[in-house]
Amino acid sequence: MPPTRARRGAPHVRLRVGFVLIAMVLSVFGARLVQLQGIDPGSYAAMAAAEGVVDVTLPAVRGEILDRNGEPLAESADGLMVIADPALVNTDEEGNPVDRAPEVATFLAKKLDVDYFTVLERLRRTDSRFAYVARAVPAARVSHVLERADELGIDGLSARRDPIRVYPAGDVAANLVGFLGTPEEDGTPRPLAGFERTFDDQLAGTDGSASYSVAGGQRIPLGEHTVVDAVDGQDLTTTLDRQLQWYAQRVVRQTVQDARGDSGLAVVMDSRTGEVLALADHPTFDANAPLESDEADLGARSLNDVYEPGSVGKVLTVAALVDSGKVTAGTRLRVPGALARQDRVIRDWFPHDTIKLTLAGVIAKSSNIGTVLAADEFEDGEFRRYLNAFGLGRTTGVGVRGESAGIVPSGSLWTSQTQDRVAFGQSVSVNALQMTAAVNTIANGGVHVDPSLVKGEATTDGGAVVGTDVAQTRQVVSEEAARQTMEMMERVVDPEAGVAPRAQVPGYRVAGKTGTAQRANSECGCYDGTFTVSFAGFAPADDPRFTIYVVVQNPRNGGGGGSVAGPAFSQLMGYALRRYAVPPTGTDPSSIPVDW
Repeated sequence: MPPTRARRGAPHVRLRVGFVLIAMVLSVFGARLVQLQGIDPGSYAAMAAAEGVVDVTLPAVRGEILDRNGEPLAESADGLMVIADPALVNTDEEGNPVDRAPEVATFLAKKLDVDYFTVLERLRRTDSRFAYVARAVPAARVSHVLERADELGIDGLSARRDPIRVYPAGDVAANLVGFLGTPEEDGTPRPLAGFERTFDDQLAGTDGSASYSVAGGQRIPLGEHTVVDAVDGQDLTTTLDRQLQWYAQRVVRQTVQDARGDSGLAVVMDSRTGEVLALADHPTFDANAPLESDEADLGARSLNDVYEPGSVGKVLTVAALVDSGKVTAGTRLRVPGALARQDRVIRDWFPHDTIKLTLAGVIAKSSNIGTVLAADEFEDGEFRRYLNAFGLGRTTGVGVRGESAGIVPSGSLWTSQTQDRVAFGQSVSVNALQMTAAVNTIANGGVHVDPSLVKGEATTDGGAVVGTDVAQTRQVVSEEAARQTMEMMERVVDPEAGVAPRAQVPGYRVAGKTGTAQRANSECGCYDGTFTVSFAGFAPADDPRFTIYVVVQNPRNGGGGGSVAGPAFSQLMGYALRRYAVPPTGTDPSSIPVDW
């Protein structure tokens, strides 16, 4: 019987073929294992290290800081973060592990102005596939750095979106807005000053995150991928008028330079609402480059520094006297050339024999002696209670860090001599916004309204709620007392009666008051021979729209409040009235007699 042929599809044939195929596959695996373990273990270990999960921060867009009209004072613009993959940075072209961290850290330190040692430490981390190099870098700069890195054969560097903070108006309101500064450990810029710091919780938002798998430095399409979206920050709208703020800063700068002074400031306030339209300091700084300015110029002198207001304080003295029923604008006073009080002699800024002035004349001529004689009518403790009601001795609480409360003497420090000096604006200290709000009480019919720098409301980093929605008002003096005080202040700018005709605004009724005060030196505990000169006022006098206060520290040109600060007040008031299209009232100014 002939042998039987095995059919092609017989089971034992298929088994033989299968065994052969399995043996071939196992041989390949064995050879591969020998290669991995014996021939080239280093390069394949590096390739294994190049696999893992990358965690990436998705930065939130910081909220804008806006003026009252929606114009940006601080905003976020397109920028990039530079990141590194330490595993790829420290691998050569053949995939072998090498220590390129010092070379790459040197390159990045030079190109991105980052700290060499910080970057070096991050590039040597073996527990992460993600390391920050620099954050909030302009896109053009990042592009140049990455191109140069590619030319040098540096792998593992890349860029991702990271908004940068810019201040489009430069120095405009920089004293209030503040700035961002040195990055934190994770590379995130942190707020260092101003509203950026005070309202950081509102502005910052919350960063998101993303995680994804990589292999060989490349993202695995079907690998792990989780995303937590960022929550962008909220905008902060201020009461400031960017254009008016810009103009105020230029006027103050020119005024300080012309007077050869140390510094100066100006406050422009809406008389009815207490909203601050401009708060200008000089010297100041460019918020885009804060480190280029002196540290002393990085804050808001208008709120952080205190000084004695001088004769501007007489406005509060006479308003309180009229309100308490002790005097009227027409009260007659005999004013001697010198007034002996205890062991001190009080004099006026101008020499004179005994003169006959009304209370209006005392204000128009800015007589210290006349003011002290009128203040003798106060009962014990009465004057100090009025000063507290005007807001002196406590912060305005507008949301500016480091605001000074000023000092109103109390207890045993309040003596008869102290009252004499406080009556004409010495031995009491104020900050500029505090004093503006006090004078504004007269403009606002005797009602003090808390000043505001924030529209609506916002919560500070200290937990205080501030803004126009929470501003408080209180009646300090009667409407009649405010009216009489206003009429006395009008005589200050009268060319025939007052000391500050250069503070007039053509076509408008202006009420104002000059101030010239000795400056106290904390080092010696004495007056050092320098002065603070100022002018505060409002217009139109009989229907006030704006209250403006200008202060110059240590003018060296020999000028006083009327000649130095008065013209700056006139410029600012004229500009504000025109900008807001405020018409003249068409009424005649006060003609209260100044003498008898």
